[in-house]
Amino acid sequence: MLDGPFGVSISAGGVSAKGILNQPSSFAAGDSIIYTDYVLFCESSKFGSLVAGDSIAVNSVNYVVRDNQSDLDNLTCEISLSKV
Repeated sequence: MLDGPFGVSISAGGVSAKGILNQPSSFAAGDSIIYTDYVLFCESSKFGSLVAGDSIAVNSVNYVVRDNQSDLDNLTCEISLSKV
C-alpha cells in the first residue's frame, strides 16, 4: 500500500523507504497562509523512532518532524511535518 501509486520516497537517518504524504490543512489569516500541516504515513519499523526536530526528506524536499505517533496496529505511524 505505501509503495503503490501514491507512494513517495522518504529518507531519514540513513533509512530509505516509501510512504504517503498528505497535506490535509492550512491556516490562513487574510490572504496569507500562516502554516500548512503535512502528514506522512509510513512504516513504524523504519521511521517510528523519529522525534520532534529530526530532519526528513520526502521526494527530495526537506522537512522537520513536528510529531510522530504510532497507529493502533503499531505497524504504521503518522508523522506531522513542517517544510524547511
